Amino acid sequence: MSEDLLGSGAASEAGAHDERTRRLEKVEALRAAGIDPYPVRFDRTTDAGALRARFGHLEPGTETDEEVAIAGRVLLLRRQGRLSFATIRDGSGAIQLFVSEGEIGAERHTEFDGFDLGDWIGVEGTVMTTRKGELSIKVRGFRLLAKALRPLPDKWHGLSDTDTRFRQRYVDLVVNEDARRVFAVRFAVLAAIREYLAGRGFVEVETPVLHDQAGGAAARPFLTHHNALDMDLVLRIALELHLKRLIVAGFDRVFEIGRVFRNEGLSTRHNPEFTMLELYEAFVDYGEMMTLTEELVAHCARTATGSTVVDLDGAPLELAPPWRRLTLRDAIREHAGVDVHPSMPVADVRALCDRLDVPYEASWGSGKLMLEIYEKTTEHRVRGPVFILDYPREVSPLARVHRDDPLLTERFEVIIGGRELANAFSELNDPIDQRERFEAQAGLAAAGDEEAHGVDEDYLRAMEYGLPPTGGLGIGVDRLVMLLAGVSSIREVILFPQLRPESPSGGADGDGGA
Repeated sequence: MSEDLLGSGAASEAGAHDERTRRLEKVEALRAAGIDPYPVRFDRTTDAGALRARFGHLEPGTETDEEVAIAGRVLLLRRQGRLSFATIRDGSGAIQLFVSEGEIGAERHTEFDGFDLGDWIGVEGTVMTTRKGELSIKVRGFRLLAKALRPLPDKWHGLSDTDTRFRQRYVDLVVNEDARRVFAVRFAVLAAIREYLAGRGFVEVETPVLHDQAGGAAARPFLTHHNALDMDLVLRIALELHLKRLIVAGFDRVFEIGRVFRNEGLSTRHNPEFTMLELYEAFVDYGEMMTLTEELVAHCARTATGSTVVDLDGAPLELAPPWRRLTLRDAIREHAGVDVHPSMPVADVRALCDRLDVPYEASWGSGKLMLEIYEKTTEHRVRGPVFILDYPREVSPLARVHRDDPLLTERFEVIIGGRELANAFSELNDPIDQRERFEAQAGLAAAGDEEAHGVDEDYLRAMEYGLPPTGGLGIGVDRLVMLLAGVSSIREVILFPQLRPESPSGGADGDGGA
């Protein structure tokens, strides 16, 4: 009989193999007795969360006549004389089972005690509380719903290997309370985004994942091939260009929460496929996007955690509006102690880079060098939340030229904890200017820049039909969840993150952890 939470059968691979063999023998014995260890369905009437919400107020030692049918995975099973106590968990939470030999008989009691930790079972019974006040189901009937052949990890150690946790997320979510908490935050954030935007008249849309050319961001794409059309395609690196086509089509407010793919390395902040929120609103500029961003993030925080205060590196951080606004130029002045602007001669900006030990390429102009100085000396020092404003035109091919400075654009990034959370523009809607910038990017691509892209003729055609003044925003959903859940690795917030191939021995081939 299993006796403790999350069992004792996984101390070693040999022990796990022996336990699996024992459980397979149980399956054979059940089938020989005419019992299906994997039945087709179970008609439950409630779940653990609903029971706690309805009956959580019951006084200790209370028995009710409320008949329920509930199903879940066995996490604890212990016997005390003529009584057994079990804990099962479903998708809404856990609840205790109270099994009395006087209620179900000695034979059925012994059969119940034959369950293993990890088995899925269905039970019928009445709602009660024990003398200690534990809400329980007094079991009158039960059946096996799915026999678990592998033992759950030991309760004291769980899945101690990080790579195994991510590779076997289906086990991690069973045994790791914090993993369930993190994903509860993620699910709440996604719902909160949709609620907030729908309440402001935004329409959720879906745009293609397969593109004939990459665009909307500076990133290296994944390549694929369409056999029927005999053409090469790429997985999208951004949602932007198709969403702005919809603004051309007359949709005033659109958004998409979509998977995006970038052929880059793995790190605590990067996964090759990740989730982006992008939204576009006609007739506004990046000023309205700032207001929307700070309000949306605060709404997500309140919905997912109950507060706009989060823990960042061991200290509280307030996310409620308003957030600080700081130009890129002033941020560099504040943290690096130098003044730099795209109007400066390239040689002068290179001299600043040399002084600050910032590496650079010979082909970069003053605007690109300015951004490199910021990223190497300043960004990681910005705790935030802060809007860093007005990026060089050279590094912002889709943003509108700044109304007060033609060498800058009306663009901002949100920085929290030294990292980018969001990127937004007053969108470039001049098709002539856009073509020139695309052609400049195509020149970089031809020179070997794998993150630069060519001229999107169809997007330019759409723009020539008229793109009204528009504000656009992109937020990395995974990074937002990391912030609100208080975790430091993006793999903690993606259910099935990308990992190195598993070696034949069962471990990762190389360092697959975060």
